[in-house]
Amino acid sequence: MRKFTILTLTLAMVLGFSFAANAARPLTLRVGHPMAPGNNVTVGYEKFKQLVEEKSGRKIRIQLFPNCQLGSDRVTTEAAQAGTLDMSSSSTPNLASFSKAYMAIDLPYVTSPDHQAALYKALDEGELGKALRKVSQEIGLETIMFSEFGYRNFVSSDKPLTDAKSLMNLKVRTTDSPVEVAVATELGMNPAPVAWGETYTALQQGTVDAEGNTFSLLNDAKHTEVLKYAMNSEHNYSMHILLMNKKKWDSLTPEQQKIIREAAAEATVWQRQESVRLEEKAWQAFRDRGIKIHMLTPEQRAEIKAKTRPAYDKFAKEVPANILKLIEETQK
Repeated sequence: MRKFTILTLTLAMVLGFSFAANAARPLTLRVGHPMAPGNNVTVGYEKFKQLVEEKSGRKIRIQLFPNCQLGSDRVTTEAAQAGTLDMSSSSTPNLASFSKAYMAIDLPYVTSPDHQAALYKALDEGELGKALRKVSQEIGLETIMFSEFGYRNFVSSDKPLTDAKSLMNLKVRTTDSPVEVAVATELGMNPAPVAWGETYTALQQGTVDAEGNTFSLLNDAKHTEVLKYAMNSEHNYSMHILLMNKKKWDSLTPEQQKIIREAAAEATVWQRQESVRLEEKAWQAFRDRGIKIHMLTPEQRAEIKAKTRPAYDKFAKEVPANILKLIEETQK
C-alpha cells in the first residue's frame, strides 16, 4: 500500500512538473512574408513582434521570416491555410486566387491618396474591415492586420514614361492577379506574371522591361539599380494582410487573442505613419539614382484612368457587391 502511495505521489509530482513546464513554455508564432529588409511592411511586422512580446511578458513570441525565406505570398498563405505555418502576409493582388473578394481592393483607381483617412477608418472601425475579416474566415484564415503597402507606380528599365501612350508595348511584370493583368492589357502593355523574388533578375535580363510597384519597395529591393524611368501613376492601391490559421487563432486563450489584437492595432497605426516617411525617402533615393520621374498632369492621369476603366467594370461584376460598395463609400 505504501509503495502504491509513493508511486502515486511520484507520478503526481512528475505530471505537476510537466504541466508547470508546459504552462511556462511561451507560445511561439511563426510569420512568413516576402518583403525586403527595411520595407514599410517589414518594419510594421517588426513593431508587431515587439508589441506582442512586451504586452505578453514574452509569453507570446513572434518569429519573423521575411524576404521570401519561406516562399512567396502564395506559398506562405497556402501553408497558413494548411496549418503548417501560423501566419502569412500577402499582398491583396496575390490574395485574389484565394478569394475574388480581394480583387475589389485592386481595381484600378478604386481609391486614391486623397481619401486615405476615410479608407483607414472603414478598415479599422467600419463595416469594410468586418466584411474582409469574414472573407478570410471563409478560407480558413483570421485577419490580424491590414498593413499599408501603398500606391503602385509604373517604372521602366529602358523607356521614358510620360503618358498612357508611352506604356504601350512594354513587357510589364505583374502578379498573378487577373485584375493587374487586365489593367496592363487595357493599357496596351504585355503582361508577364513573375514571382516577386525573380523580378530583379527578369528586369536585369530583359525578360520584362517594366513593373508597377511602390517606390518604397522598389528602393528596398534594390530595383533602382536597374531602373531608369518612372511615373506617379498611382494606378493601383494595395495592402499586405497579415493572416493567421483560423484553427490556431481559435485555439488561443481570450487573453492571448486580446494581446495580439491590441498589438496589431497599435502596430498598424505606427506602420502607416512610417510608410509615409519611407515613401518620401524612396522618392529621394530615386532622384539620387538619376531615375527620371514624370509627374502626370490631371489630364494624363484621367487618360490612364479612362483606359483602365474596362478592367474595373469587368472585375467589379465578379467581386462581392457589398465590399465594392463599402470601398466606394470611402471615396466621397
